[in-house]
Amino acid sequence: MAAKSTGKPEAKAPAKTTTIKGGGGEKPVVIKKGGLHQSLGVPEGQNIPPAKMAAAKAGKYGPLAAKQANMATGMLAAGRKTAARNRGKKAS
Repeated sequence: MAAKSTGKPEAKAPAKTTTIKGGGGEKPVVIKKGGLHQSLGVPEGQNIPPAKMAAAKAGKYGPLAAKQANMATGMLAAGRKTAARNRGKKAS
């Protein structure tokens, strides 16, 4: 026997987000974890193919995916490169 529907939509778990603080008067940036993967239809844990990333940046997957792709290749990649560069330095 099938379960009865109450007519109310099922509550979804809240999306996991990360907030990057804004410095110098800039607004903080809120990022939904796995949002770009979801927009492009790529399972989380797999790398996004360069062709899909380029198409997303061009807006072929919609304006949200374009913003997410630009963020991933711009600001987030710059942060990873800076962290990698500073990893070998010792604090003096």
